[in-house]
Amino acid sequence: MRWAVIGGIAAVLVVSAFVFYTIRSSQAESALGQAIDLYDNPLAQPGAPPEAGTYTTTAARAKEANREFVAIAHNFNWLPQAAKAHYFAGVTYIELDEDGNAESELNAGAGSWNRNLANLAKLALAGLYHQTNRDSLAISEYNQLIAKPSTTVSASVAQLALADLYVAEGKTDMARNIWAKVKDADKDGAAGQIAEQKLAAK
Repeated sequence: MRWAVIGGIAAVLVVSAFVFYTIRSSQAESALGQAIDLYDNPLAQPGAPPEAGTYTTTAARAKEANREFVAIAHNFNWLPQAAKAHYFAGVTYIELDEDGNAESELNAGAGSWNRNLANLAKLALAGLYHQTNRDSLAISEYNQLIAKPSTTVSASVAQLALADLYVAEGKTDMARNIWAKVKDADKDGAAGQIAEQKLAAK
């Protein structure tokens, strides 16, 4: 009788936890969807009368969306949607020129178990490092992406970004080596065509 009671209590706890997780996950997904919709809102046309849900500048739109993404990351920090919110918070912080906050949020997104999301965050983080004159860190991120690509960030995409960084540093020979590799590896793809064009231009 005692074990039956204990088993019944355990079953109730498991069901309750599952219901709670499902509800919170649904709430997080809805909040994230609304924040992304806000971030995707079109900008008002110059000279046109203001309309509800439109913004006059990308900065104004990013500021509003950023507030939502940060709140989602905080309120649902143990759910997968929080990692996505960290990524979008980082991207919007970049638009707002808040590099420190952007780095923190993108690092949180890069730590996600979801490689597709993590790689998007790493790619954005590498770009941020380059913009803030920390090319050694950017190169490290690009090389990690090349070694462990994903559906969202292929090895070719990371290689092209790395080559662009080398061009900015004046290391054209290193960039050409990368373009040649991409061209050979992706003969019929978009990345291969881009690499071929860059080789011809340089």
